[in-house]
Amino acid sequence: MTADALNKQLKGLAFYASRPTPCSYLPGRETVNLFTDPAAPMNTAIYSRLADFGFRRSGAHVYRPRCPACQACVPVRVPVATFHPNRSQRRCQQRNADLSIHARPAGYDDEAFALYRRYIASRHAGGGMDDPQAEQYLAFLTSPWAETLFVEYRWQDTLLAVSVLDVLQQGLSAVYTFFDPAQSARSLGRLAVLWAIEECRRRGLGWLYLGYWIADCRKMQYKQEYRPLELLRGGHWQAFARGALLPGEDTSSA
Repeated sequence: MTADALNKQLKGLAFYASRPTPCSYLPGRETVNLFTDPAAPMNTAIYSRLADFGFRRSGAHVYRPRCPACQACVPVRVPVATFHPNRSQRRCQQRNADLSIHARPAGYDDEAFALYRRYIASRHAGGGMDDPQAEQYLAFLTSPWAETLFVEYRWQDTLLAVSVLDVLQQGLSAVYTFFDPAQSARSLGRLAVLWAIEECRRRGLGWLYLGYWIADCRKMQYKQEYRPLELLRGGHWQAFARGALLPGEDTSSA
């Protein structure tokens, strides 16, 4: 696709706002998402450009939060060229040196789906994702237009974790990671982020997109450990080095 054709498609995109629903990250607040027209053509080139404006994929839908009374969700990405793992991250890599890691095209298989079900039952019980079916699993993690990887982490022949990544023109986008709840001591979520950063480097890509960071959400605090970290603020990506406080960050978590 030429640059002119891409710009024309971007200018022609229509966007729709969802109805307010209870926020799953900040109790007592409501969330509104801005979606691209689901009937409009979507591909990696368009999605790559939208990612730089803070959009993200869930299934085949591309969205970003647009809550009238709240701007807590901040798009974040890691500039891989200047990232260096800290001591705890290096220990995580060393602790998992016995694992084999393999990326494959996204698709269904019984083993990964069984692992996903165990993870959801352990981490999100009662959260509306209970007892997922195969169709729901694929509809959430994959899309007919996206180039998506399932990265498998194995100890010998046992599947311990799967990291789902979208391939963009300028980087990788972390979609979701699920792992064996009995293996929490391995910090497999952290390992998946570190591997994705290295995979960006191997592919000559500039950024790993980590979705949204929320200062007051404990579940999102892990993202602030990857420095430098770039935040999309006021339409511009701003870098924060290791040791620098992020906007709204609690000093006790820095």
